[in-house]
Amino acid sequence: MVRAVIAKLSQRDAAKTERPVGAGLIERISWDDLRVFVVVARTLSFRKAATALRTSSSTIMRRMERLEDTLGFRLFDRLPDGVGLTAEGHSVYATAQQMERASHTLRASLDRDLTTRGTVRCSITEGLGTLWVLPHLVQFNRAHPSTVVELRCSMELADVLRMEADVAVQLTKPDRPDVKAARIGRMHIYPFASKRYTDVFGLPASRDEIRHHRLVDQQAPQVDQDVTGRVLNMPSIEGIVALRTNSSAAHLHAIELGMGIGGLPTYLAVLSPELIPVDIGVRHQVDVWMSYHPDARSVRRVALFNDWLRTLFDPKRYPWFGDEFIHPRELAGLHAAQKNNAFSLPSAMRSASWPG
Repeated sequence: MVRAVIAKLSQRDAAKTERPVGAGLIERISWDDLRVFVVVARTLSFRKAATALRTSSSTIMRRMERLEDTLGFRLFDRLPDGVGLTAEGHSVYATAQQMERASHTLRASLDRDLTTRGTVRCSITEGLGTLWVLPHLVQFNRAHPSTVVELRCSMELADVLRMEADVAVQLTKPDRPDVKAARIGRMHIYPFASKRYTDVFGLPASRDEIRHHRLVDQQAPQVDQDVTGRVLNMPSIEGIVALRTNSSAAHLHAIELGMGIGGLPTYLAVLSPELIPVDIGVRHQVDVWMSYHPDARSVRRVALFNDWLRTLFDPKRYPWFGDEFIHPRELAGLHAAQKNNAFSLPSAMRSASWPG
């Protein structure tokens, strides 16, 4: 099928450019270059495509120049703020998307046997991926030893339609109608401090008193940048910020080290019971969304992984992901009652060395 699509592409563009084509040209076209081309065509940016494909902009530009040279015409117009598709580029893009869909169908047909090694690519926010999903992956790995999970922990959104990931767990609702999406849970954000902090600064007794304290602030994609000032009713928090970071793990660790008070998901009261809730009448909630390509469930190992991933946010098992707010002290009690379950953070992750 791929060869037929390439032939169709060559014939169509040959008619437009009056450039001789044939089997030789078809053999020279690289599917991998076309796959990169699809990402550039969707993002209309060499830089964004390089980020999505985890390579350099110079590599993307070099491969697009090679593809243009093979085809014999320009695919992109270089613009000050990115690139734009030429008329020929639009034509190639339409056909290359058919090849992309064909490759996914081929993967589904070849990946039915769960006893053969195969990969599931999961993109997830850094905190949930590192602190919640990773400790549970041990169980999944033992139950499905032939499935390699590629866990991409990042606050950057992955586009499942571009097949950057098989499944994405994110904190913003997917807005593309052709993506399969479902809300799988809710995180309740609450202010926390550590004993190291309270020994030096004490705890605020009210929202107004926090103006005389220190904050640890996180700024990253998918994080509401104005939420802290909004819930504290402060036009600006700049005067009391002790540390600002883009990393969820660094954010948690800085609070544990006593650098300041910070908002954390309440499930961390279970994973890190030494955290002290700061009861000043403020809290925030964030929905957790799962999204995946419409054809993703045709790959059996992806379907199994997605179903397993949903269970990690089941409020009947893990009430901190339910719609109803439960105070962190109550959650800590649940942890004490079920201390033999996989709720506590592994010791290797409680050390001073944290992933960035």
